[in-house]
Amino acid sequence: MNATPAGPSVVIVDGYSNSGAYTGEYAALGVGALHVQSTAEFLPKMVPPDLSAYRETFVCEGPDAVEDLVERLRPYAPIAVSAGQEPGVPLADLLSERLGVATNGTAGSRARRDKFTMIETVRAAGLHCAEQFVGSDPAGITAWARERGYPVVVKPRSSSSSDNVFVCRTEAEVTRAARSVLAGITMYDERNTDVLVQSHLDGTEYIVDTVSAHGRHAVCGVWRYDKNLLPSGRPLYDLDVLQDPDAPHVRELIAYVLRVLDALGIRHGPGHAEVIMTGSGPALVELGARLNGNMNPGHHEAFSGTNPARLAALAYARPAEFTARHGGTVYAKSCEAVVHNAATSREGLVTGIDTAVLDKIASLPTVREVVVRRPAGTRLVPTVDLMTSPLRVFHTARSQRDILADYRVVGQLTDDVFRLAGPAG
Repeated sequence: MNATPAGPSVVIVDGYSNSGAYTGEYAALGVGALHVQSTAEFLPKMVPPDLSAYRETFVCEGPDAVEDLVERLRPYAPIAVSAGQEPGVPLADLLSERLGVATNGTAGSRARRDKFTMIETVRAAGLHCAEQFVGSDPAGITAWARERGYPVVVKPRSSSSSDNVFVCRTEAEVTRAARSVLAGITMYDERNTDVLVQSHLDGTEYIVDTVSAHGRHAVCGVWRYDKNLLPSGRPLYDLDVLQDPDAPHVRELIAYVLRVLDALGIRHGPGHAEVIMTGSGPALVELGARLNGNMNPGHHEAFSGTNPARLAALAYARPAEFTARHGGTVYAKSCEAVVHNAATSREGLVTGIDTAVLDKIASLPTVREVVVRRPAGTRLVPTVDLMTSPLRVFHTARSQRDILADYRVVGQLTDDVFRLAGPAG
């Protein structure tokens, strides 16, 4: 480790998945990146970071290692600390506070990670949200649902990507769902010790993505979720459809989410909110203090001219410039944009990828990029949530009709991308 590294640095905590885009965006601003891993090993359900893109890497193996980590980071005089993805949020809050840089603070960390505390914090701020109950006994969860009335939503307190989320309409379904949650491990390799049950919010679900600096917020995109409900009661996310920023419902969603950001103390960095537009107005599902996991830099730039990773890097590295150029702004929309999380019913060990089929998908007129999420050596399973979607496809075009035509072709070709051994091979 170099005690006196050249040039300014930032710390990225848990740079999983698409948060790898940060390193290039910071480099363009003349800032190097240091990586901190919040667990002893990489989380097995998440795409690991490319550590070669970082100046130095560190591992924080639990709370007892935090003070030593702070002292190891001090010689680099980092100008900012940011969570790459969800599991890094609490440690990023702690490190930024201890290092004396821009921080959302540890006082609100629990409300930014624990969904029960999050909703109660939002409710205390006078905002519309679901009724809820948390418990570790399926009988107690079922009793609350029976008294509250069906349907209800059963899910873990701290996970993501629709992991173990169930919409339940009967007592038997609630009991099964609660047992499934308690038997499961979250996206972040944590055992579920209790279950969250909430009143079902009837309406259309949307994404609202933001970036902030010193409490000044920029809105990067609002997307409508198009999803199907599986017989098991689990929601299957299909399309994210970019919305017109001037539409009345979008303006209402934005106004609501900006109040949620303030309630949760998110004054710095990205935010990824999921909100349902009910008959009584917007209601928060959850909000992560990190990038949207579906964010693709080139896709974003195609419709808005920038991307959330670039905006977040600017907000941390040059906050005055960010607030002057982007504070209080809402994204532009120069074309239609859709993210397609393709589904499969096949199962087996992936022995190879048919590049001819993949090239056929990539050559469709509206397809900007295709991301294979089940490479050779992994196991393909029937799609039940976002994490089991084998293919992510990013579309842009002048018309939704053109995108939907290519979307149907992708649906027909997805299974042919994967060569399998095992039951379906």
